[in-house]
Amino acid sequence: MKHLEQLSLAESKVLVRVDFNVPLKEGKVADDTRIQAALPTLQYILDQGASIILLSHLGRPQKDKNEDGSLKRDQFSLKAVADYLGTLVDASVHFCPENTGAIAREAVAQLEQGQILILENTRFQEGEKKGDEALAEEWASYADFYVNDAFGAAHRAHASTCTVANFFDGQHKAAGYLLHKEVSEGQKVLFDAQRPLLAIVGGAKVSDKILLLEQMVEKADMIIIGGGMAYTFIKAKGGAIGNSLVEEDKLDLALKILQKAIAEHTEIYLPVDSVVADEFAATAKTQNTASDQIPDGWMGLDIGPKAVQDFSKAISKAKTIIWNGPMGVFEFDAFNKGTFAMAKAIAEATQNGAYSLVGGGDSANAVNQSGLAASISHISTGGGAMLELLKGKTLPGIKALED
Repeated sequence: MKHLEQLSLAESKVLVRVDFNVPLKEGKVADDTRIQAALPTLQYILDQGASIILLSHLGRPQKDKNEDGSLKRDQFSLKAVADYLGTLVDASVHFCPENTGAIAREAVAQLEQGQILILENTRFQEGEKKGDEALAEEWASYADFYVNDAFGAAHRAHASTCTVANFFDGQHKAAGYLLHKEVSEGQKVLFDAQRPLLAIVGGAKVSDKILLLEQMVEKADMIIIGGGMAYTFIKAKGGAIGNSLVEEDKLDLALKILQKAIAEHTEIYLPVDSVVADEFAATAKTQNTASDQIPDGWMGLDIGPKAVQDFSKAISKAKTIIWNGPMGVFEFDAFNKGTFAMAKAIAEATQNGAYSLVGGGDSANAVNQSGLAASISHISTGGGAMLELLKGKTLPGIKALED
C-alpha cells in the first residue's frame, strides 16, 4: 500500500475519499473530529499544486427516507460540511449538489489548481453500498489519482471506498496520512506490542465481539470483559444475573473462550460486582451487588466499585492497552462511572509509559467526554474499521489500494 507522499501529484486532480460522516445539529457541524483528522492529507495535496475532489458519505439516507420513498436530501446533504471545511483550509472550497452526471462533471471541469470540490453524499446513490462498477468508474474518470483517507469506512466494500480504486494502477492510488496512521497503529498492537498486552472489551453483545475475543485470547496476556456482554460469561459460569442482558445461544461459546484462555495462559477479568437497576432507564432505582448474585427483576447496567478497582489494577500492569466498548450504559449518568473510570486508568497508565489504543465508537466518545483524549496514545476515528482490523481481517478499502 503506497503512502500519499509516494505519488507525483503536481498539477493533477486527486479524488480523495474522506470520512466526513459527522454529526450535524441545526444544520451545522456539531463535532469536527473526523474533519480535523483529514486536514493533513488535504493540505499536503494542495501543497503539491493539485486540486482535490472529495467523496464522503453522511448518515444512512437509503434507509431513512421520506414517506413517499424520496431521499431526505437536505437532512443528509454535505453542504454544511463543505461550508465548515471552508473555514478550516486556506483554499477555495466548492460544493456540488450532485455526485454524478453532467452537473458533477461540469463542477469537476471548472475546478482550478489549489481548489477543493466536495461532491454530494455518496450514499444518495444506491450503487454506492453495492460497490457498483459503473458508478465507481464515473468517479474515477474525474481525477488522475485516488487517495483513500476514510479509515472509518475502509471495512466497507463500497463503490467509493473500494471499487473505485480498481480503476487506478499502483502508481496512481495511495493511502492518506490518516488511513496510513490508523493501519500502522492497529498493526503495532497486533504484531509489535510491548508486554503485558491488555485488551478491554465491552459493549452489549458477545456476538459483536466474538472474533476480537478469539483473536485477543491468543495474543493478549490479560482480557477485561465488561458491559452487557459480561453477563453472558457470568451466566455461563453458573452465576445468577437477574434480568441482565444475556445471549442464551452464546453461553457455550463463552465457556469455550474462557477455557481457551486458560490453555493460552491469558488472564480473564470479569466484573465481580455491578451497579444494577430495576429498569432500563436513566431514572431507575439502583443498588450495588455481586455480579453473579443479581436478584430477579434487576439488571446490571454498569460495573461496580470493586470491579473498577480490579480492572484499574490490571490496567496499571499493562504496557500495551486496547479498549473497545463501554463498561456500561454510559449514556445514562447513573451508569457511566465504570466507563469513565476505565478512561482515567488508561490515561494514567499511558502517562506512566504504556501504549494505549482506543478503538473508536463509544469508547472514543467516553475518552473525549472525560477530557482525557490528550493522554491516550491513539484514538481511532473508525470504531467498526478498527474492530475489524484488530480481529486480524483484511479491510476491503485497504486491499483495494494494494492490488
